[in-house]
Amino acid sequence: MSKQHIKPTDAELEVLQILWQAGPSSVRDVNEKLNQAREVGYTTTLKIMQIMAEKGLVERDTSSRTHIYSAAADETATQNTLVDKLVNQAFRGSAMRLVMQALGNHKASNEELDEIKALIQKMEEE
Repeated sequence: MSKQHIKPTDAELEVLQILWQAGPSSVRDVNEKLNQAREVGYTTTLKIMQIMAEKGLVERDTSSRTHIYSAAADETATQNTLVDKLVNQAFRGSAMRLVMQALGNHKASNEELDEIKALIQKMEEE
């Protein structure tokens, strides 16, 4: 299974989100960002990132004393894999049911609604 098709655990996804946003980071940097939301021990973060390196979700640069990790999993490909799985498992394959649920549960901004309308228009033209 390629790294683009590995479904990360919730903890791994949290780390990937940080790496996608912040770019290459040390374990300490990632741990500090995780601790902004909830308390996570340094050794727990280290172990998660080591496992992620073994899976191919992150790459580790060991050229200096402080190892630097970067996301190896592509953000868009990971999102696509997770959405596909969610649509198939929770919404019986219906993208419409997912969208209706998401829009019904969360207030979309005017900008988001404009983007959704533009996407629908583009899809209708194709």
